[in-house]
Amino acid sequence: MATPSITFKFSPPGMSQRIDAFFAGLGQGVNAYVLSRSRMREIQRLNSYSDAQLSQLGITREDIPRYVFRDLFNL
Repeated sequence: MATPSITFKFSPPGMSQRIDAFFAGLGQGVNAYVLSRSRMREIQRLNSYSDAQLSQLGITREDIPRYVFRDLFNL
């Protein structure tokens, strides 16, 4: 029966922080992509509405981007 062995490898100083920063940045990029796709779908959905339907929501066709991104900007 073979006994398990453990090998320790030490990385250069700061390597762990650089790897953490890389994955944190990657995660932020993924989050931004998912959010922007969701917002683009919302814009497309609202753009497919008639002017009367948009009016019921209290917006015009020109207001759609402002409406979709209203949480990000005080417009």
